[in-house]
Amino acid sequence: MKKFIIERNVPGAGNMTSEELQEISKTSNAVISVLGKPYIWIESFVTADKIYCIHEAEDEDDIKEHGKCGNFPVDKIEEIKAVISPATEKG
Repeated sequence: MKKFIIERNVPGAGNMTSEELQEISKTSNAVISVLGKPYIWIESFVTADKIYCIHEAEDEDDIKEHGKCGNFPVDKIEEIKAVISPATEKG
């Protein structure tokens, strides 16, 4: 599977309550359980007005299907080609 970062424009996302975020998580997990294809939600980052999600899927169409079924915006999808960190310099 490929790894993707998904940008979701969600005005006021940073002000969501823990209950609202929990509900989003439940919905995402429920959609994944019925997609019928390999799909993994790794984690998401909530900012003031956006949510950035890291998912593994076969292709962008699966990401779009997850968004449509969960009623999640999918404003931009980028395949992650590499991951680096401070430890990368050590090889």
